[in-house]
Amino acid sequence: MPAAGSDLVKRSVTIQGHRTSISLERVFWEALVAAAAERGQALNALVAEIDEARTTNLSSALRVWLFERARA
Repeated sequence: MPAAGSDLVKRSVTIQGHRTSISLERVFWEALVAAAAERGQALNALVAEIDEARTTNLSSALRVWLFERARA
């Protein structure tokens, strides 16, 4: 049985005018939405910001960004 929050959720976001699909566990989507709200940003804007700085696939970059944010 998967752990709570481990189920993958696929959502579409727009980055630089292009739609892309991202699969993340529910807990990461919740944390990402909360982070965007705390920063006063739209979710797409936060994802685009993380996308610009990434060196790996986008889903991994989002998870790492959220982990680093939680650790800070």
